[in-house]
This record gives sequence, C-alpha cells and structure tokens, in this order.
Amino acid sequence: MVVSDGTAPDPVCAGIVLAAGAGTRYGMPKALAEGGAWLRSAVAALRDGGCDPVIVVLGATGPAPTAVDLPDGTDYVWAADWATGLGASLRAGLRAAAGTPADYVAIMPVDTPDVGADVVARVTAAAFAAPTGLARAVFHTTPGHPVVISNKHWTSVYQAAVRDSGARTYLAGNNDMVCVTCDDLATGDDRDFPATPHA
Repeated sequence: MVVSDGTAPDPVCAGIVLAAGAGTRYGMPKALAEGGAWLRSAVAALRDGGCDPVIVVLGATGPAPTAVDLPDGTDYVWAADWATGLGASLRAGLRAAAGTPADYVAIMPVDTPDVGADVVARVTAAAFAAPTGLARAVFHTTPGHPVVISNKHWTSVYQAAVRDSGARTYLAGNNDMVCVTCDDLATGDDRDFPATPHA
C-alpha cells in the first residue's frame, strides 16, 4: 500500500499486555496489583509508545474483566488455558492481534511497571528498521521487554509458545534479533513479590 504522497504508510503495531497469571509469588493476579496501577501503566506505555490497538490477555481473574479496571479503549481476550503457562497467554494475544491490521506486535508483561512509552517507542522503531522485524529491549545486558515481532514471525512464535516458554524458544534460535539498550530509560525489572514495608 502507498499513500497519496507516494510514501509507504507507517507500520501498525499492536500492543499485547500479558496479564493472565495467578501471581502466586506476589499473592494475587498481577493484573490487580496496586489497585490495577501496573496494568494501567503497561497499557499506557504501549499506547503512548505508538501501539494501537492494545490487547490485554486475562486469565486467572476470570473470563470477563469485571474484576479488572481496564483503561477505556483497551481490548481484552481471555486465555482459557492460562494455567498451563505463559505460552497460552502469548498464543491468545497473537490470535487477537491476527484479527487486526497490525504488522507488528509489542509484547509487555504486566509486571514491569517502570518501562514507559519512551522504551516502547525506541524498540518499535528499531524493529521497523530491521530487515527481520525483530527487536527487544535490553537493560544492563539483560534481555527484557518489550519484545517487538513482525507478523511474518507470528505463526512460528505461536507454534513455539508452549508451557512457560513464551516467545523465548523461537527467539533464542534467531540470531537476527536487534537488542536495543534502554538502560537510560528504565530498569526493566519485573516485580515478583510485593514491596517490603519500611520499618
């Protein structure tokens, strides 16, 4: 497709928030953490970073988002087999994205609340520029999120996403992933446990 001025349109990137888990170590589903603040933060990071639509994958909180305060304009999908592992959530998100005009997906877990729109925008730009359409954020040499994946990889990622592997199995075998250093923007730390109150 070419727009009227002869240039190609900007790629469309859907955002996927993985928020289906029970949060066993945290003590509750992380979709509900801090009154839903983490979920709102992840949605805002994707949306303000250029993703549209933003799809939230739910699981442990139930098939309807009645327990979850979803931001306005956010789509959601329920992963019925969420308890089998992260792979189920990713597959549900990819199925939902496949029904949109998206050329890419940016995948974010719900539990990296300090990752903001500036990180998302930097990593998506790198993916758009890469011949393979693959990029991910890296924080202090540690791979993190978001991970941005062109739609030409979705089928292979979907097939490789089993149990708790998510996209890791497929991406580990692909040496063309662009690693985007984002140390200056966030820690990228995931939160597995509630904050310890100060004495």
